[in-house]
Amino acid sequence: MNVTEAVNARKSVRAFLPKPVPEETVRQILIDAARAPSGGNLQPWKTYVMAGAARDELLRRVREQWEAGNFGEGTEYDIYPKDLKEPYTARRREVGYMLYELAGVTRDDKAGRIKQMFRNYELFDAPVCLIFTIDRQMGLGQWADLGMYIQNVMLLALDHGLATCPQEAWANWYKTLTEMLSIPDEEMVFCGVALGYEDT
Repeated sequence: MNVTEAVNARKSVRAFLPKPVPEETVRQILIDAARAPSGGNLQPWKTYVMAGAARDELLRRVREQWEAGNFGEGTEYDIYPKDLKEPYTARRREVGYMLYELAGVTRDDKAGRIKQMFRNYELFDAPVCLIFTIDRQMGLGQWADLGMYIQNVMLLALDHGLATCPQEAWANWYKTLTEMLSIPDEEMVFCGVALGYEDT
């Protein structure tokens, strides 16, 4: 698979097989991804890998809170601007409707939408959860560096026969993640990426 093929093949997968991903494969992906451009070579990112019992415990804790009526802990940054304007609002709405439709959820099915939304917090059954953080001192340039690093992770995963789904939704559980992963105060949770073999 060449670069053009990988870029065109990358998609956000929302159905994974339970098949474990070899630890060495994950490690190699992250090592290679770190070749991403980084101004001043700051490499301001950290990656936390959750699989097996740790992954299961994360999902258990989030489900417990969700079932108690707590749908998140808020985020430390705005995932979308509060005053999002057109054409961006329409694009966001359109893709949202499309995703729910693909899952068989109608626009007026509020319970179905909530249930489908929770699939994020089941990692769509992916066996590996990658959590990405950035040093709080960093500015917009370094956030761009982080994005390029994550893109590398997703493209390299394809090269190993794996699928991904980037999930900013995990920023909504930054307190739980910080506690479980002992994330230092100077780091901010940016997002997660579900990693595994696609269920086709």
